[in-house]
Amino acid sequence: MGQRWVEEEMTGCDLGDARLNQRLAVMLEALGDRPDKSLPTAFQGWANTKAAYRFFANENVSEDKILEGHFAASALRIQATDGPILILQDTTEFSFKRSSPEKIGFTHESTGRKMKEGRHHKYTVCGLLMHASLAITPEGLPLGLTAAKFWSRDKFKGANALKRKVNPTRVPIEQKESMRWLDNLQRSTELTGSPERCVHIGDRESDIFELFCLAQDLGTHFLVRSCVDRLAEDGGTTISQMMAETQVSGTHDIHFRDERGNQQQATLSVKHAEMTVCPPIGKQKKYPKQKLGIIFAEEISPPEGRSPIIWKLITNLSVATHADAVQKLVWYSRRWNIETFFKTLKTGCRIEDIRLATAGRLANCIALCCVVSWRISWLTILRRQFSTASPAAVFTDIERALLDRSMPLNRQDARRDIAFYMTAVARLGGYLDRSSDPPPGTTVLWRGFIRLADLVAGFQTANPDASSTCG
Repeated sequence: MGQRWVEEEMTGCDLGDARLNQRLAVMLEALGDRPDKSLPTAFQGWANTKAAYRFFANENVSEDKILEGHFAASALRIQATDGPILILQDTTEFSFKRSSPEKIGFTHESTGRKMKEGRHHKYTVCGLLMHASLAITPEGLPLGLTAAKFWSRDKFKGANALKRKVNPTRVPIEQKESMRWLDNLQRSTELTGSPERCVHIGDRESDIFELFCLAQDLGTHFLVRSCVDRLAEDGGTTISQMMAETQVSGTHDIHFRDERGNQQQATLSVKHAEMTVCPPIGKQKKYPKQKLGIIFAEEISPPEGRSPIIWKLITNLSVATHADAVQKLVWYSRRWNIETFFKTLKTGCRIEDIRLATAGRLANCIALCCVVSWRISWLTILRRQFSTASPAAVFTDIERALLDRSMPLNRQDARRDIAFYMTAVARLGGYLDRSSDPPPGTTVLWRGFIRLADLVAGFQTANPDASSTCG
């Protein structure tokens, strides 16, 4: 894919040393060419691998500094678009097996095999957590990360155990891990420079009243899935009780894939209302009531063997009409894009196979792979939504020439647009390219780009004087 995209993601990055900046660019390009390979394989040799290990261990390098350039590039891509920007927030875990797990930390407690005495073996899982915000267009095109936070736990304390000792609603938000939702909302809003355009989208874990208040203070918007039946109006009723008296405004069809990857369709009955939502009882003196929109969508006649789809959404955007409610349902359905990003990061870049020994080094490596994963996700959606775009923005002259030769004769007359070359890459990754096949996904594309990088390396070895013009 050439060096141009690396330069774009590096423009706003400064590690305080020109040699570190240069090493970062070299490593980013190497991982972009071979995202699913081990670090020695990706960096092609002991000298480069050793330099990469020193880079990850350098005290002047951190995940924030590594991602600084990418954040700046994301801001430029956001500024180049019009209309709303959906900022998806979510948390993911990376698990590792280490002889010294205390050097990394822990994520949660898990239950293992059954022991002789009949009890199940319990153990804490070694790993890191990452909370990320991914900006996309309403059509689903990823524009880049806008915030990311990495952490681990020195000693894991189960949330349920803590709840038995203290009422969580009375603990200040600043003392909870859930503060990460507010931090990312604020950082992302500041990065975009257009709070009125942002719609921060999260799952049930983001149903936090402090987040609602922060969004109002910043002049930005949120759309989250509710997990709490909050007090409403004067406090004598709840959201669910109010919605039970609300008439269905219409239906909405959604398309999705089930756990087995099969295409599914569901028809949802939709209710919407705008009401006053009260803060938790223990915080009513600190936070004001909020005028919010509520959307309840429930699947009509769900099939046997699958749980019905039930979405209860809460937002500070207008939901005065059925069309408003449907728009928000469509936007919320885009939340799956960040799950795809995490899958690409874990499966495509094989983060959990990396053998780095400390939390800091792993976080630095994951941050670098985040840029690669975004790039793969961006190319996947670019092929679907902007199929007629010029391929010069993605592929070098050599890459296009090699991909031309890789396509079968019956496709040689096709238009040489971005869709043609992305399909050629996907074919290298195992895509069958039958008329009935859906568009290629991230898996076949990252496999295809690995093979393309090898083809380019072989061509340049055989033709050392060949031009390597970048797109």
